[in-house]
Amino acid sequence: MANERRFEETLDPENWEDLKVLGHKMVDDMMDYLATVRQRPPAKPVSAELVNKFMQPPPMDPQGIEKAYNDFQSYVLTNHMGLNTHPRFWGWVVGTGTAQGALAEMLAAGINFNMPGGPFMPVIMETQVLEWFKGIFGFPKEASGLLVGGGSEAGLLGIAVARNTKAGFDVRKHGQAAAPKRMVIYGSAETHVAIDKAVQLLGIGEENYHKIPVDDDYKIRVDLLEAAIEKDKTDGNHPFCIVGNAGTTNTGSFDDLNALADICQRNGIWFHVDGAFGAWAAISADTKHLIKGMDRADSLAFDLHKWMYMPFEVACVLVRREEDHFKTFAEHPDYFGASNTMKMRTDYGIQVSRYFRSLKVWMSLKEHGLNKYGRLIQQNCDQARYFADLVKASPELELLAPVASNVVCFRYRVPGLPEEALNEFNSKIPMMLMGMGVAMISDTKLKGKVALRVCIVNHRSRREDFDLLLMKLKEIGSMMLQKMSQKP
Repeated sequence: MANERRFEETLDPENWEDLKVLGHKMVDDMMDYLATVRQRPPAKPVSAELVNKFMQPPPMDPQGIEKAYNDFQSYVLTNHMGLNTHPRFWGWVVGTGTAQGALAEMLAAGINFNMPGGPFMPVIMETQVLEWFKGIFGFPKEASGLLVGGGSEAGLLGIAVARNTKAGFDVRKHGQAAAPKRMVIYGSAETHVAIDKAVQLLGIGEENYHKIPVDDDYKIRVDLLEAAIEKDKTDGNHPFCIVGNAGTTNTGSFDDLNALADICQRNGIWFHVDGAFGAWAAISADTKHLIKGMDRADSLAFDLHKWMYMPFEVACVLVRREEDHFKTFAEHPDYFGASNTMKMRTDYGIQVSRYFRSLKVWMSLKEHGLNKYGRLIQQNCDQARYFADLVKASPELELLAPVASNVVCFRYRVPGLPEEALNEFNSKIPMMLMGMGVAMISDTKLKGKVALRVCIVNHRSRREDFDLLLMKLKEIGSMMLQKMSQKP
């Protein structure tokens, strides 16, 4: 038995040189795809026939990397078109990515480093990036932070630290059910659904998430917030956290963060800021006033795959007091071995196995510099105001919300058409724009009215793209009105 020879397999290629040739072709194809994205429509609906052809049982025997790549080209690349990489993608607050960022992702995947912590260069790189962020957003040197997958996770971590720090008892040991008083969290009616999910997952409960109405600028009503806090105190509840918005998804509005910070300071309440995209207003001189007071937050959540245009997925949470952050998540079981003697990245979040996200952030910031990103953010805000002016100058269209930053909410006007019918009329327009290969926009509801929504977090957009959008909106509206007039 000792001399028995075994055949042992590997997933490495049989021929590294052949793989290098194919790898070079993949890079060339992807660069060509991105370089020509403007020449294609933003989206292409996938046919049921293609889906049925694609959905197959898993292969039991090797088909080879060439076959896999050919199928990727046939099924994915040629049918994906552009979507959020396209210059006229304004459908959601979703960034465009960059060709250089894609290359950084390839490097990170090649290293394939797990990031629980330790004295390794990828971990030190994340530390460097976090130090940059603390400086950019005015957090103290002793603050802590973590790169995560998205703003939803960053928000969840921030709310978890808020709850554990302000609970007044050991939540990790006794659980949320042991709270002597109902713990209450506050945010405006415009706060992102990520906070709803955090409240649900943490066991706080939707009934204890008090959503405060907004004013005509879609900012939280500070007077109503203060009244709600006083009522909760009188009712024997425990207000523990206020969520401020640095750029809402619906309208791009910014809460009065200084006023919220004052309320938190007076009442001993945790101040969490959801800055998913809007936190980056901090790096443009013309938009910096929007985030005044954000540097007073106890925790801040923000994305880099939105208004910093980096490839999915990467976001960050910063926490003002490192010890609050550490005490919420730290665990050092025996199988962590030597890590018992040091603080690890896993002590600040829920993931133990962690992706090397910091490389594309570090490389992107080194390549372009913070000032260029600030100019691009200002460019998007200027484009939003440009398009808003086009809307205001068009009798067929009307704005439905002030343009605070980079989001424009408007609708097609049809005088005399009942509100319900007008809502239905406008709700059809985004799909028609997509079907015509013009642009991707979305719709939402503001005060019961269906609003067409243009969210500009796109470094590829030009003013001529908004001119085209306006022209096609008028064409679509005219065509729809003509069809309505022909109905008996």
